[in-house]
Amino acid sequence: MIGAGIVVVGVATGVVLAVVRNRPGADTSAEVVAVAVDKGAVTLDVATTGTVEPATTRELSFAVAGTVEAVKVRAGTKVKAGQLLATVDDTDAAGDVDAAESTLTDAQDRLADAKDSAASVTASATVCAAATTGGNGGNGHLAAAGTAAARAGEASAAAGTAAASVGEASAAVDAAATSCTTRGYPDTGNDSILNAQQSVNRAAQAVDKAEDALDGTVIKAPIAGTVVAVTGSVGDQVSSGTTFVTLADTYAMQVQADFPEADAGSLKVGQTGTVTLADHDDALTGTVVQVDPVGTSDGTLVRYGVVLSFSSPPSDLLVGQTAQVQVRVGEATGVLRVPSTAVHDISGGNGTVLVRNGSQSAQRTVAVGLRGDQYTAVTDGLAVGEQVVRSW
Repeated sequence: MIGAGIVVVGVATGVVLAVVRNRPGADTSAEVVAVAVDKGAVTLDVATTGTVEPATTRELSFAVAGTVEAVKVRAGTKVKAGQLLATVDDTDAAGDVDAAESTLTDAQDRLADAKDSAASVTASATVCAAATTGGNGGNGHLAAAGTAAARAGEASAAAGTAAASVGEASAAVDAAATSCTTRGYPDTGNDSILNAQQSVNRAAQAVDKAEDALDGTVIKAPIAGTVVAVTGSVGDQVSSGTTFVTLADTYAMQVQADFPEADAGSLKVGQTGTVTLADHDDALTGTVVQVDPVGTSDGTLVRYGVVLSFSSPPSDLLVGQTAQVQVRVGEATGVLRVPSTAVHDISGGNGTVLVRNGSQSAQRTVAVGLRGDQYTAVTDGLAVGEQVVRSW
């Protein structure tokens, strides 16, 4: 027998709760709380803890070994792109540049000499060819050969004499062909211009390398940001390639968070989320920009790394501070919904609810959609205003 009925209207949520109680002293397990089916939003979020990190971190080093001459920054210094951070003694590097440039100059001089020599040989050959040309435009030696051939014709009666004249003509032709041969052009494979040009190329490369080494005696900021570490001081001996300054791009901060595999499967690039920091009253908005394809295991749980970028990062973010991260992985608006606790035995897109009609309750199978944190969407089987038991 029902002793009393209390109806509570939730103005903020628009959900009507019907609470039915037994008589005082009766079994409290019989208490039933019913809610009205309504329309609204269904959302699903996943949450974890993350760390604020710079979007980019650069480890900067000298390109040459040497003695630290100056350090212009310290941890916490904010710098602009191109700003000088530190230098080492450049005496040796500058000397190497001078030596390389001198070698290049010598190589260029040898190349010029080789070209001049080749031009001289070509000119001599041209003069030789002109000197052997007859006044009527014929070659002088070939003309002699023609004369010898004519004599041979006049002496055709004497065969021996004719043969001798023909031999004389042949010898004249050979002399004409070989008298202006250019020595060394071509030669036995020793091309002086090619060798000189290769020397110039090698010397030019050595100059570039020496200049790069000289540039490497200073460290400049490749990006604007904040210095997070300096590993040496003036007077220290440093090696080439050893990190001396660590620079973080604190103007583009992000949050690195690890999600358990149960949640990671629903995370995608482009999803929105919120980031809550201990020193900020309001939650900050962010967007998922990276989801690691490979997880890491701590022996009991597999987690996947996720990176979120701030929509409008505040200027006072601290590298390494803890952040509470919540990412929205599902949302449906304007749908029929009931509390998620009201739906049981979900399988294959269907679930069971306990419909309340007066003092009676009856199970009903309904089609469900998105199952959110507080509500579950119902796509078929219920109507707005019907009462379902909130938890059973």
